[in-house]
Amino acid sequence: MKVDKIENTGQARLFKNPYLEMLTKGHPAIIWGMYIPVLSYLIYCAYDKAELSVSTILLLFFGAILFWTFFEYLAHRYVFHMISDSPRLQRVAYIMHGNHHHYPRDRQRLFMPPVPSLILASLIFGIMYLIMNKYAFAFFPGFMIGYLLYASMHYLIHAIPPPFPFMKPLWRNHHLHHYKDEDLGFGVSNTFWDRIFGTMFDLKKEKEDKRKVAELMFDKQQAGAPADQPKRVIIVRKPKEDNK
Repeated sequence: MKVDKIENTGQARLFKNPYLEMLTKGHPAIIWGMYIPVLSYLIYCAYDKAELSVSTILLLFFGAILFWTFFEYLAHRYVFHMISDSPRLQRVAYIMHGNHHHYPRDRQRLFMPPVPSLILASLIFGIMYLIMNKYAFAFFPGFMIGYLLYASMHYLIHAIPPPFPFMKPLWRNHHLHHYKDEDLGFGVSNTFWDRIFGTMFDLKKEKEDKRKVAELMFDKQQAGAPADQPKRVIIVRKPKEDNK
């Protein structure tokens, strides 16, 4: 997936149908509130129904959070940024992630919306249950908590400056992914896998562009702007290379 860089306010219009368009948006509080009861019940099932020990539940739960970080890296690098000649796949990539690169200030599309999220989560749980059987009742909640922490971190990176000095590399790595090179900096909740696979920005050499960073942060004044009426849109296209 390659997208033109855009300075903007507003949102991408993903569907003409207003009802489908509505299903593409979500709020962090709704997503957290939706999953916490479900995940808590699954952990209860792991202990009471599947009769897993507390130590086994904890091992699976925290192991799944670590597994999520690897899944996050692979999904961001190879699915969200997929390169394809197929218009349909390009469309899917744009709906999943490309619109965020065009409209980084859109706070309503950083969490997967409730309906698509529940469908995908149910599918993932089904696959995990087929592979892991009863152990999925402890592993899946950890995996989903990993996702919720990732999405929350992503939200914060676009909402506030790094709250602690040790978190600044994480913020800068993601900012550079947006405005410098989208083929680097795939980690959002962490930079571990970027360092392992050589896709980490050299933060000592890269100077921080405060103007561009500001363009990635939520615009509070435009938080309620209509989705199909961006106030300012500037498209910057790279010049075509001369083949002569």
